[in-house]
Amino acid sequence: MPPRHTHPAHRLPAAILASLLLASPAWPEGEEEQARANLAQLQAQIKAVTGQLDQARSQLSAEQKQLRDAERRLGELQRNISSNLDAISRTQAELASLASRRQILESARDSQQVRIGTELRAAWQMGQQGTFKVLLSQESPHTVARAMAYYRYFFQARNELVIAYRATLAELATVATRSKAAATELAEQQIQLQSQREALLASRAEREQAIGALAANISSKDDELQQLERDRAELEQLLNSIKQAIVEIELPSDYKPFASRKGGMAWPVDGRRNNSFGSSRGAGGMRWQGINLSAEEGTPVRAIHHGRVVFADWLRGSGLLLIVDHGDGYMSLYAHNQSLLKEVGEWVAPGTPLSTVGSSGGLERAALYFEIRKDGKPLDPVAWCR
Repeated sequence: MPPRHTHPAHRLPAAILASLLLASPAWPEGEEEQARANLAQLQAQIKAVTGQLDQARSQLSAEQKQLRDAERRLGELQRNISSNLDAISRTQAELASLASRRQILESARDSQQVRIGTELRAAWQMGQQGTFKVLLSQESPHTVARAMAYYRYFFQARNELVIAYRATLAELATVATRSKAAATELAEQQIQLQSQREALLASRAEREQAIGALAANISSKDDELQQLERDRAELEQLLNSIKQAIVEIELPSDYKPFASRKGGMAWPVDGRRNNSFGSSRGAGGMRWQGINLSAEEGTPVRAIHHGRVVFADWLRGSGLLLIVDHGDGYMSLYAHNQSLLKEVGEWVAPGTPLSTVGSSGGLERAALYFEIRKDGKPLDPVAWCR
């Protein structure tokens, strides 16, 4: 029996949560009632987590709320644009495939037309002889039998050729209809993409304005330190709330314990490490609890191990943050994303795209901030990722 561990979820309707709980992994019929009871327990616990987060967020300044709202919109727009670009790529590939198929069909149609013309001429010439002439000739019965068999074969082959020709024409008509629909869809997708990009530019301008207003409110190093301490406190509160919001859920059958992969996991992105774990963050004695990885904006961020998404939202100091629970008390955190690609409650496997690298949370340059934790305690990612 696979190991069990606890998971929270948040921001999901009951129907979606039910499908997540009851679909992966499959529940035997006798355990369905227990699964539904677990779901009810989970919903109650998530309500408490959400309440705690809302209380913390109510303390955000006007500038921080402006930044949060702008970066949430940016993340959603980036995600929608990425999805739209993928759809455009698929539509273009379909159009290319249809055009290729159309060329093949047109070539077959032309060839079949030539063959049908040849067969019709042969049929006309054969008709000049006539079946009765063959029967009344003085040829031997064997010769007549062979001639009649040839006639039957000829007319059958001609009918098959006509049937194939009609099928080619019908498929050509279908391809033409599909090509027209795909071309229309592509045009609509490109119009939508242009609108999304215009909205993106506006949201970026709003974000820059929010960052400028936020920076103007930090008048000294003491103010900056206080903000960092508040940011850390909110993250710790979130992690503690997640830890307390528990319900037993079966892990996938191919799950491998997180600890067994120590030193062998891939980094979430290929990027230069900008700090060392535990090194000083400046004044106040604060130290880095994770690693900053420089990477180009939009670079996919991938899960380091099997797990379940337990948080996917904006958090002060972390920007667009995604947290994966790996079981046995282990979690991985991915902060400052450009967009989030997974929702709370979704299962992920090693290498699954979770998000894209960004600068949300007020960073000047794109980078991923990455942490690994065990029972809330930060661990050095260098010891875990190859």
